[in-house]
Amino acid sequence: MKNYRKAKKTVEVSVGESVRIVRELQELSQAELAKLTGIPQSTISGIENDRIKIGVERAKILARALNCHPAVLVFPGWELKESKVA
Repeated sequence: MKNYRKAKKTVEVSVGESVRIVRELQELSQAELAKLTGIPQSTISGIENDRIKIGVERAKILARALNCHPAVLVFPGWELKESKVA
């Protein structure tokens, strides 16, 4: 980690925004994601607009369809703090 430099600018995103970003990067519409997951499009819209909480099971289903780890969706702003191990 000695060569690691944190980016000077960061962007805070919500859980819903992270779902939308990953979906759009994969060029999927909400309707297409709904078909892949079985989650209604209206629920996906609610998640992306932070009106509906994602929940663990939905996070797993969405992550499978979006080919990412559920943590990418659930913890978008989480940073691993460097710890000192003796």
